[in-house]
Amino acid sequence: MCNPNLTYTLFSNTELFQNDDEDDDDSGTAYFNLDMAGTRLQRAERIGDASLPDTFQTNELLYYERFKAYQDYMLGDCKTSEVKAFTADYLEKVLEPCDWQAQWCTDVFDVLVEVVDVNYKELKAQVKLVVPLQCETRGCELTEEAMNTLLEATLQKVPLQELRAVFDESGDFDQTALALEHLRFFYKHIWRQWDDEDEDDDFDYFVRCVEPRLRLFYDILEDRVPAGLVAEYYSLLARCSQKFQEFSSLRNGISSDSESELDNVSMVEGLRMYEQMEALKRKLRIMENPLLSEPLLAVSACYEGDVVIILPGHYNVTSSISIPDSISVEGFGLPDEVVIEKKNKGDSFVESTGADVKISNVKFIQHDAIEGILCVRQGKLEMENCVLQCETTGVIVRTSGHLTMNMCDLYGSKGAGVEIYPGSVCSMVGNGIHHCKEGILIKDFADELDTMPKITMVNNVIHNNEGYGVILVKPSDAAAAQGEAAQEDTPSDWMKGEGKLQVDVPVIVVDDCSVKEPVSYSSCYVVPPEFTEGNDAIKRELVATSAKKQRLQKSRLKELGVTKADDNLLSQEMFVSIQDNQFRRNGMGSFGTFLY
Repeated sequence: MCNPNLTYTLFSNTELFQNDDEDDDDSGTAYFNLDMAGTRLQRAERIGDASLPDTFQTNELLYYERFKAYQDYMLGDCKTSEVKAFTADYLEKVLEPCDWQAQWCTDVFDVLVEVVDVNYKELKAQVKLVVPLQCETRGCELTEEAMNTLLEATLQKVPLQELRAVFDESGDFDQTALALEHLRFFYKHIWRQWDDEDEDDDFDYFVRCVEPRLRLFYDILEDRVPAGLVAEYYSLLARCSQKFQEFSSLRNGISSDSESELDNVSMVEGLRMYEQMEALKRKLRIMENPLLSEPLLAVSACYEGDVVIILPGHYNVTSSISIPDSISVEGFGLPDEVVIEKKNKGDSFVESTGADVKISNVKFIQHDAIEGILCVRQGKLEMENCVLQCETTGVIVRTSGHLTMNMCDLYGSKGAGVEIYPGSVCSMVGNGIHHCKEGILIKDFADELDTMPKITMVNNVIHNNEGYGVILVKPSDAAAAQGEAAQEDTPSDWMKGEGKLQVDVPVIVVDDCSVKEPVSYSSCYVVPPEFTEGNDAIKRELVATSAKKQRLQKSRLKELGVTKADDNLLSQEMFVSIQDNQFRRNGMGSFGTFLY
């Protein structure tokens, strides 16, 4: 069935199809309103040599018209092994059996012939040459005698898909012209030589093969598939066809009852070729899946536990990508080969709210996103081996969001490359963050209402940012002192309860070294001297800020008359692992603070 998530230009064409509600006859003759005289098809005028008559214009049919013809009239629910029989039955119902003219079109010539009989099972027509000879040749000369000799060699029979009905205004040959077009298109763009050897013969051939291949054809035709992906698809198709020809020739040359050494070697080679061909066929089936060529539709169609594989190509999207479920999005190749670009404005580019989301091997290119190239609003997002090319804002990790970002490259943000909000969990290992206004921005968590973030930063290279490599936003000392004085004078109603206090006083663990007061920091590991200043400065500031928050909370408890607090109520661990990060050529240094 047609995927309801896909949008095509569909319309009811009463000139081409009767209303199915009015006539459920599946005879295959319901194409036209037979009460209307004259043809309903356009004339296809020949360009150049006018020695041949015009034909019907049938090669500009819409997706829906071909879909309906194959599903309702030609193939129905047939199995792969029944395709030729169903096709022959369809042609027998709609094709004029004789006495009509057509152009016999090959790569070398177009010549006018008259059909005198049709062999539906063979998909061939018996023809005779129209005299005097009317033809158009390409790279050769053709005489009437030579053409008759050629027809005698073929027993006057030619393939139906090589015939194009001559235009006739009466309308008597409209169905014949359309049937020939559907047959020609099917064997050129849908049918594969290896289909009749398909092991899944018990399944509906239309649903399994025809619909996805037909949709892919129109997606390519209407520029919905990246050019690189199109080239890769046709390359795979050509390689698979060649491999099938080689395999068939080898198989036909092996004697079934022979035990000769040569045949044994051929059988081993045949097995190897068969495995190669099956691998190519699997890749083709993946590429023919319409969800894989349209990332937005693929993600929106997924449920918990699904995996979206995005094939190499440059995909342009016009709306945000929202990921509400625990799914995996994997680029099939290197990040620079799997590119998703958003050009128009919007709140965010990629927004993750799923409990456990994974994205790998994809390059995102952002334009005019207000809330960042990627926003972890809630839940957990794991990114690996991705490229994030920002134009406005970078990655945002909101309160209650959990980001794991490994081996990624982020650059170009006009703000911070990564913004870490209070209450979030952020683990960054082995990333490059560069050419942003600021590298990493840690939002203020000094207020007692804020929940401590949990931060891990290891082996990142933070360089060539306009401002600081890492910047901490916090209140100025004057504002903080004013806040402490206010707490001593005015108790807050929100702290009053029934004997229980929901307060956070952190125990900070810095690289497995526990500190409970603002003490001078000594590293528990060896760091190259040129990097020590940046890593240590960040850790010292985070420890000091956390200790200040602890003092504020103790002051609030004292204000409420609580002199001894339950450690379980007053403890929250902030794991701060800041080590081996490289800070180079940042305009204002490796670390700084912004006071407000």
